[in-house]
Amino acid sequence: MKVETPLLVPMLAALPVCACMAILGLPSVGHGYATAFRTLYFVACLAWLAPLAMLQRAAWRREWRWLPTALMLLAASYAMSVFNSLLGQRLAIELGLETGYQWGQLFAGLDSCWLALIAFCAVHAVAAYYLSLQRAQLQLAQAQAAARDAELRALRLQVNPHFLFNSLNAISGLVSNQANREAKRMLACVSDFLRATLAHDGRHEHSLAEELALTEAYLEIEKARLGERLRLTMKAGPDLLDSAVPYLMLQPLVENAIRHGIAPLATPGRLDIRVEREAARLLVEVRNDGRQPAQESAGGIGLANVGQRLRHLYGEAQQVDAGWDEDGRFGVRIALPLRCMDAAV
Repeated sequence: MKVETPLLVPMLAALPVCACMAILGLPSVGHGYATAFRTLYFVACLAWLAPLAMLQRAAWRREWRWLPTALMLLAASYAMSVFNSLLGQRLAIELGLETGYQWGQLFAGLDSCWLALIAFCAVHAVAAYYLSLQRAQLQLAQAQAAARDAELRALRLQVNPHFLFNSLNAISGLVSNQANREAKRMLACVSDFLRATLAHDGRHEHSLAEELALTEAYLEIEKARLGERLRLTMKAGPDLLDSAVPYLMLQPLVENAIRHGIAPLATPGRLDIRVEREAARLLVEVRNDGRQPAQESAGGIGLANVGQRLRHLYGEAQQVDAGWDEDGRFGVRIALPLRCMDAAV
């Protein structure tokens, strides 16, 4: 057993044992010198607790097996009990009850003191084991939280390179088509979007209002590329704007919806983003026009990335559904616990 608990712990653990000794000695109070002897044995046992605890901890640090440790503690506590008996005989001599040491009686009547010291060792072991277990569980929880945080950061960092590659590829296409004005506008929008994302403070969640602002910044990039071919509606109740949502949750979904759904269409396509409340849940829906074969073959990094981050953040409290609706449009529906951002921080 690895011992890192302060010595105060076994001293506190001795309180129940000391209380039992005091209670057992109550019937003898007032009977001659019984109170003096009880007090002597009580104080002597208390004096042995610190050295006994240090001895027990020394065995733990040397990683002794339980049997040698138990035998060593039994022998040490028995020797302490014998010494207490010797102190009792000395008190008897001082009080004139005896004329000398009764060596034949030295080992008699040791049960109460010896058992009290053994009980202390047992309580000390249980207390130390419990605290060690609590510390191990805390360290495990901290390690799991650190691993979860690292994975969430890796997943979040996965979004920007994917977005940047797609954006630069689109800008390259505009330049090739000699659409210089549109290319310059798109470069400015990409610069603004990257500046906004790089200025983020590293939290895994932020308010819905901040998420919608980032989404609008990204949509400016797509509008520069698609122009009138992109038709957009975005609805969210003002009472939901302070709700906590994952950072860059919408951007990968919107990017997939536009690039794999709307961009391949010869006609203008519609993108609808809606956020609403349902009891204690926040519902987020992204729906887009598109051709089913193209959408089915292009799940891409976006939806998978968002799904993984949601599972890490909310576990079973989240839900993600994606598929084609009866009206021929593709939709992604996300359900999250509804929490105010102030409470989430």
